[in-house]
Amino acid sequence: MTDPIDGSPSLQTDAGGEALVRAADAPNVAARLDRLPATRSIWTLVALLSFGAFFEIYDLGLSGPLSLGLLHAGIFHKGSAGLMGLSDQATFIAVTFAGLYAGTLGFASVADRFGRRPIFTFALVWYALGTVIMGLQTTPLGLDIWRFISSIGVGLELVAIDCYLAELTPKNIRGRAFAVATSIQFLAAPVGAILAWRLIPTEVWGVAGWRWVTFVPAIGAVLVWWVRRALPESPRWLEAHGRPAEAEAVISLIERRVARDLGGPLPPVEAPARVVAGPTAAISMWQPPYRRRTVVMIVFHLFQTIGYYGFSNWLPTLLVSQGITLSKSLAYGAVLALVPPVAPLVFGLFADRVERKWLVVAGALLAAGAGLALSQATQHSNFALYTVIGGLVGVGTSLMSLSYHTYQSELFPTQIRARAVGFVYSFSRLSAIFTSYLIAATLERSGSLGVFALISGAMAVVAITIGGFGPRTRGLALEQI
Repeated sequence: MTDPIDGSPSLQTDAGGEALVRAADAPNVAARLDRLPATRSIWTLVALLSFGAFFEIYDLGLSGPLSLGLLHAGIFHKGSAGLMGLSDQATFIAVTFAGLYAGTLGFASVADRFGRRPIFTFALVWYALGTVIMGLQTTPLGLDIWRFISSIGVGLELVAIDCYLAELTPKNIRGRAFAVATSIQFLAAPVGAILAWRLIPTEVWGVAGWRWVTFVPAIGAVLVWWVRRALPESPRWLEAHGRPAEAEAVISLIERRVARDLGGPLPPVEAPARVVAGPTAAISMWQPPYRRRTVVMIVFHLFQTIGYYGFSNWLPTLLVSQGITLSKSLAYGAVLALVPPVAPLVFGLFADRVERKWLVVAGALLAAGAGLALSQATQHSNFALYTVIGGLVGVGTSLMSLSYHTYQSELFPTQIRARAVGFVYSFSRLSAIFTSYLIAATLERSGSLGVFALISGAMAVVAITIGGFGPRTRGLALEQI
């Protein structure tokens, strides 16, 4: 039998040569994982998982500046002169989220069936290759087709990573682990924004700058195999799917690595949480207590998308419509992109001390208020002042995003976690498809002030939904929730 961590032969004895405890006789992996301290080995797993989402965040943040660059390059048309009389920019963003929708709804369940690690690898390679091919296109139709294909990989990847991360981290640091992972992932935001700012308005070696921006994800395809070898399969997933021997091999190696980091014995195992082994159709997201959670998260995602992606995808265009130059608008974006990688490190200081749902509420309300203030910016406004206000938008959306990614991964059992998270998450993608056209129409008829009001109103609905109807999860084992 091979080792589920690195592919080498499984160890059947511990470091002293004594036989390992059989999985059937040992406390379950949930209890053994949840009592582990946060050592270097645990944080290494968090960092490796974050690597995959780095390129996904890069891709999602690219929608706004890339579509603006395609307009600048003459490939996209202004106003409603695009494909089928629609806005090229709105269509590009819409097909992005159509691909994300297909990935999260149509393919997320494969991570429940085949495991977290293989889907993590497959989705990253799919996305990277699709994005590079998109960068070679010369027509709006070709760009839209390959944007859709590559975005399927993005949607699948994000669901797999959220489930993977929730299942591998001890309960007392789950919020902090998501905070650190988010910080690493969102380093892609300033990288993408700065590259867009410097490259999109120019040409490099006779090749349009926007194309170079799309070639960056190829790095992920090159490095993915190295990352894959260092990641174990989720022992929770293995145990829940009736594979106790493999789960034992993974959890035992993780325990030995943590013990080596500590230089001494591990903390005692608490009373194990009850785990039902083997996949079962009896567990459904439409039966109590999961039905209410499913409905709450569907409503949440329908509206959070309007707020989150309304700001991230449309902010450069909204600022340009207020009289701010393209160069200055992209500069705003580059400065504001510095917030997402830094803010989660601060959030990590209290992510496991404050109830998760109230963090979602606080982030949504902060983004709503700051967004309304940002709507007053003009070409002659104080750049420093409105950069701070825009930074508060970024702080709010970052807090909301970090908290809900942790939150939704905690709400469903291991056997259906990827399927359920993918299902509720898919409504954010479905919402975003139509949101793109809604924002474009609102911008044309009511101007940027109307768009900012729409976005901030959606954030208020988010706060009411989660604050009023979301369950509590802080400090509980996944199996207890």
